[in-house]
Amino acid sequence: MAGDLHGDWGTEDVDLIERLQPDALLFVGDLSDGDLRLVKSITQLSLPVAILLGNHDRGRDRSGDLLQRQITMLGARHCPWQLRAWSQPALAVVGARPCSAGGGFHLSQAVQAVFGPITETQSADWIVDAAKQAPEHWPLIVLAHSGPTGLGSAADSPCGRDWKQPHIDWGDRDLAMALDRMQRTRPADLVVFGHMHHQLKGRRGARITFHRDRRGTCFVNAACVPRIGVDESGRTLHHLTWVEFLGTEPSLVSHRWYRPSGELIYEQTLLRHAIKGQASC
Repeated sequence: MAGDLHGDWGTEDVDLIERLQPDALLFVGDLSDGDLRLVKSITQLSLPVAILLGNHDRGRDRSGDLLQRQITMLGARHCPWQLRAWSQPALAVVGARPCSAGGGFHLSQAVQAVFGPITETQSADWIVDAAKQAPEHWPLIVLAHSGPTGLGSAADSPCGRDWKQPHIDWGDRDLAMALDRMQRTRPADLVVFGHMHHQLKGRRGARITFHRDRRGTCFVNAACVPRIGVDESGRTLHHLTWVEFLGTEPSLVSHRWYRPSGELIYEQTLLRHAIKGQASC
């Protein structure tokens, strides 16, 4: 899985993904500020891809035209309020509300121009309805740009507001509502999101990027920004959040830093079971 890209995507990334050959690649949004060249490069990937655009993807265009052009280019890869699924290997991905900026529930002018005047309840309903279409024995992933409310209100919480006081829960209420309702029938196995950067504002430390609730749903924030960096020797490293499944249960969740050649240099393990999973993304 890739986190917020913020333009950090190029030929080296395409080559890296082709070398690693994950079963699927999920993008949590903020691909760029509307750079269509980057969107086009993602459409050329040969493996299964699911995308949920982020708040930066609308650029400075309030009309929604730029956002709509990206959605058209991405086609079925962009999956807001929809199920995107593959049978080889079995994997069900449900998209949440696109272009969220967190903070409860808010629709920008661009989002309203493209999707209409959607209410918080409608958004939650559509996520739940899409999840109902997922085959029962497939891993069920909810793909979001901003994570849900309920994961903490401290600055370093997975969706905590860290840029001004008071530090509060800056997650999405509609996503939290949907996940709560899904618990009654089929809870999500994994919720993956971005938006809230791993490095806290003012260099006050790092964000908590993983949480597992009492029902077993795993939540992971994949927004390592910048996603491309260098090591102590000045050599390039690319960040990916990696997940493996054993049946429907996540068996490995980690943040990984790779050389462009595909060599794994460092891994921060967030969850590990004894047996490796069957599907990876």
